[in-house]
Amino acid sequence: MRIQKILVPIDFSDHSEKAVECAIDLAGRYEAEVHLLNAYPVYVGAVSPYGIVLPESFDKECREAALEKTRSWGEKVSTAGVKVETYVTASAPADAIPRYVEEHGIDLVVMGSRGLTGIKHLLLGSVAERTLRVCPCPVLTVKADES
Repeated sequence: MRIQKILVPIDFSDHSEKAVECAIDLAGRYEAEVHLLNAYPVYVGAVSPYGIVLPESFDKECREAALEKTRSWGEKVSTAGVKVETYVTASAPADAIPRYVEEHGIDLVVMGSRGLTGIKHLLLGSVAERTLRVCPCPVLTVKADES
């Protein structure tokens, strides 16, 4: 298997940080590039049943924060001597990851085994689990050190 492009979906959790470290190591061994993807779904409009309306500026502010933080993580990868691409999207991570893999010819996904999802894992299933099922390329899950 030839590994040229490694995708790391990031949500800025400890597990994501560990996945980035692993991807940097693998990229160095295979002379591959690392792609960092942050998917931050924001639903502008009325939030039922409360009738709260999120202003459109909220989406813009979320995107700017996601871009800034993703670029910051990209600088860490670049500093390690690895070519890096960064991308953010307002799509749900479970949809954005396989789409990015297909569109960019990704050879390997390296991702945290858990993220910032909390109770949603019990209700919807984890993003890592879905990625394992639907991605056309190998997926390596990484656990953060837990004390």
